[in-house]
Amino acid sequence: MQENKELQEKALLVGLNITSTARRSDDIDINDSMEELKELAKAAGAEVVGSVVQNRQSKEAASYIGKGKVEEIKAYSESLGATMIVFNDELSGAQIRNIEEIVGKKVIDRTTLVLDIFAQRAKSKEGKLQVELAQLKYRLPRLYGMGGEMSRTGAGIGTRGPGEQKLEVDKRNILNKAADIRRELKEVKKNRETQRVQRIKSNIPIVALVGYTNAGKSTLLNELIKTHKDYEKEKEVFAKDMLFATLDVTLRKALLPNKKEFLAVDTVGFVSKLPHDLVEAFKATLEEVQYADLILHVIDATNDSYELQKNTTESVLKELGVEDKKTILVYNKIDRLELDIYPKNTDNVVYISAKQGINMDKLLNMIEKNLMGNTYPVTLLLPYDKGQVFSKLKDKYNIENFEYVENGTTVDVNLDEEDYNIYKEYILCK
Repeated sequence: MQENKELQEKALLVGLNITSTARRSDDIDINDSMEELKELAKAAGAEVVGSVVQNRQSKEAASYIGKGKVEEIKAYSESLGATMIVFNDELSGAQIRNIEEIVGKKVIDRTTLVLDIFAQRAKSKEGKLQVELAQLKYRLPRLYGMGGEMSRTGAGIGTRGPGEQKLEVDKRNILNKAADIRRELKEVKKNRETQRVQRIKSNIPIVALVGYTNAGKSTLLNELIKTHKDYEKEKEVFAKDMLFATLDVTLRKALLPNKKEFLAVDTVGFVSKLPHDLVEAFKATLEEVQYADLILHVIDATNDSYELQKNTTESVLKELGVEDKKTILVYNKIDRLELDIYPKNTDNVVYISAKQGINMDKLLNMIEKNLMGNTYPVTLLLPYDKGQVFSKLKDKYNIENFEYVENGTTVDVNLDEEDYNIYKEYILCK
């Protein structure tokens, strides 16, 4: 059998810069957006051979950037040897068809590109199902009118997942497939809820890491879990300087400075113009953030557009209804700043380098302060006939400081308010 290898596609990137007052003030700068598109294309496996930005007062209904500019794109793409054209915004099926008829090459938009990356990177069953559902929802309204786009049979970027089913498939089949996926996701959700109930019963606090893609969340998670006595290299998650290096939610145990355990949860990163269907699809996975006791909002301090990236993340958190949850802003990668000068840490803002371990102690102390805010550090004297109480507390609080004395067992522990009221009769007065 002859081995088939997918050749690397060569992408020409096309962006539209709206010059009229219709442009929103919070839109990401076109140069930053195009640079991000370049990184997305590379993450999908393409070689970027060129980039074009068209300045217009508004979008053109038929071809998005205007027929004359599309003709220029055709000539330019041929001179560069481009095999595909990638647009920086979401296009309609008719727009894709019209542009493809002129340029004679595959045309995909930013949404298709992001969905393709997710299709490549999703590892868990739930992640794969969520991506496929988002792809189906995106392609359904484009069944009629996409021309060549509809007849792709699964070769290259933008054709993974349901694209391999040949897009001549009718609307009913797609709707049935989407319904099947939703049913499967409900079963997966039941299993996740069972696991979540067990975690809640264990009373281990949960700290969720959120932020823009490539802000360093996975690297930070790997540093946090090194604090745990059961740390093993194999428990580290994949971390690489690239967009969407990891997609699936990961939970790992870590220790606070007071030796109390907490669960660190790594979540999918966000990106500007994140497809709405993808946000909807991953809301189920991001439910873990809703049950977190504390959020670490990780921000790439070296990115010139970090404020816009911060706002993008905050808008998604608002969609999840967790904008009022206790949050620490973690400005990461300070080792890459040209000057070793940055604002001082405050109660809910810290500047770190997860990769170099800079200020990790400050971050851990800040996490402890936020999680232990409603706890009471006490020393208990538990009589020997209260061994079941000692066992219960030891399991719940991961107690390491205890001593067997004449009248019982002395225990140093940070009790929550409920347990403080239950066991206050055993508190030793010093």
